[in-house]
Amino acid sequence: MIHLTQRPRRNRKNAAIRNLIQENSVTVNDLVFPLFMIDGKNKKTEVKSMPGIFRRSPDLLLKEIEECLKLGITTFDLFPNLEDSLKDKKATESHNKKGLYLSTLKEIKKKFPEAILMTDVAMDPYSSDGHDGLVKNGEILNDETLEILAKMAIAQAESGADIIGPSDMMDGRVGYIRRALDEKGFSHVSIMSYTAKYASAFYGPFRDALDSTPKFGDKKTYQMDPANSKEALIEAELDFTEGADFLMVKPALSYMDIIKLLNDNYNLPIAAYNVSGEYAMVKAAAAKGWIDGDKIRDEILLSLKRAGASVILTYFAKEFALAKK
Repeated sequence: MIHLTQRPRRNRKNAAIRNLIQENSVTVNDLVFPLFMIDGKNKKTEVKSMPGIFRRSPDLLLKEIEECLKLGITTFDLFPNLEDSLKDKKATESHNKKGLYLSTLKEIKKKFPEAILMTDVAMDPYSSDGHDGLVKNGEILNDETLEILAKMAIAQAESGADIIGPSDMMDGRVGYIRRALDEKGFSHVSIMSYTAKYASAFYGPFRDALDSTPKFGDKKTYQMDPANSKEALIEAELDFTEGADFLMVKPALSYMDIIKLLNDNYNLPIAAYNVSGEYAMVKAAAAKGWIDGDKIRDEILLSLKRAGASVILTYFAKEFALAKK
């Protein structure tokens, strides 16, 4: 036998020791579950490109949230799928208190006050142009969009939102929204900023779920270039100084270097959005029998935690919770 001072395998020799020294782990406490809503009653439609993920009418959404709460999932990110007739250039439906989104938030919070509700602040679900900002002569206007986003955020806070999620990537929006919320008495409402949101091809199934594909062009003038990493530090510093409570990286799998970069440089919680395309790839390969979907799911979530994400938004949240129960 050769003499080796260090034998790392000694710390891998059985499950008890492996568990004892495990550096990272994922629990349901780390997860946020994105949910899609549609108008109507007793309606449930599967997103074809996201097997197992559904758009639900408010009554069925309440049942889903109740099931998730029993599994230990406490935080939900909510997105509306709206009829085209409700969309216009200024996203006025986004602050309609009687509309689907805001009325459903109120209903959820009334029935489940313990549920933590995260909301989406961007124009695209409500815009006839399908962009995250106000469009004029083919250009996405930055400063003019901020007023619309602030109005949206205030309406969501009034409806019971606990965490506001600006996903639009307009410059200065975190500070603008923070001031607007504070002035209206919502200093207790958090902001989870989509800090490093990249112009990614991984969003396709999500846009299918919301029917929010841009009517022209793309989102590259406001979402980040996938080639850039240092730019994420600029965005993070802005969001930090403007009052964000969490910094998010989106997508997650191809951007774990960015998750680590932000975690190494900021003491705020770092969130990672394990997006629709990442979910869909696992489901498609698992359906073909090419991979073990459950093991891949768990490995993905663990890798995001290891990279530095303390919060993970993922469509795997409910099935992970069921598997670990």
